[in-house]
Amino acid sequence: MDKYYFNLMQFFEGYVRNYRRMNLSHLHNISMFTKREIDFFAQLGEMLGFDAFIEDSKFDKLKGFYRPMDLSWWKWDGRFNDEYFLYLALHLERESIPKKDVETIEKLFSQTEEGYIPHNVIGIQYIKSAERVDYLNELILRKNKIQKSNVLMVYRYPDEEFDLQRVRAYSISHEGLIEERKAIFKYDQSGYCYMCFDEDFAQ
Repeated sequence: MDKYYFNLMQFFEGYVRNYRRMNLSHLHNISMFTKREIDFFAQLGEMLGFDAFIEDSKFDKLKGFYRPMDLSWWKWDGRFNDEYFLYLALHLERESIPKKDVETIEKLFSQTEEGYIPHNVIGIQYIKSAERVDYLNELILRKNKIQKSNVLMVYRYPDEEFDLQRVRAYSISHEGLIEERKAIFKYDQSGYCYMCFDEDFAQ
């Protein structure tokens, strides 16, 4: 079956513009941030007609065992197959620990069984600084030449000077980088988190 690709940068725009609706504040721990963000994409998948599974798994041929997926979207259509899902529409990983950035990419691009190769991939990854972005994107480009997924990578890193986090999103195909968007993550006066695009924040 031909691969079904989304406009993943449009998903990122929705993620940014709706972040305040997640009701996350400085009182919440990292685990709650992870849960709410994964839930956001799970609900999005269900609204688009997919079956969404949190903590799903797929086989990793190199490691020889099943590894968890933070979130998966599967396409079901009984008109074509009433026993199996048609394909893995999306694999998402969300990681808060910067030292696990390479491990996160390895999960998204692991060698696996044919039916478990995701058509679309989203990675949301905390990193230490902007200098790490080029290295990680080059790693993704190498791995995706084989996997050929439609990719959205979102990197978040601190900007101490302005007391906020920088957010960088990259749309990537197996042929190369397609698009980049820039946003910021910050707490408002009431202590709740929001995101907005750089151009909106500047205004």
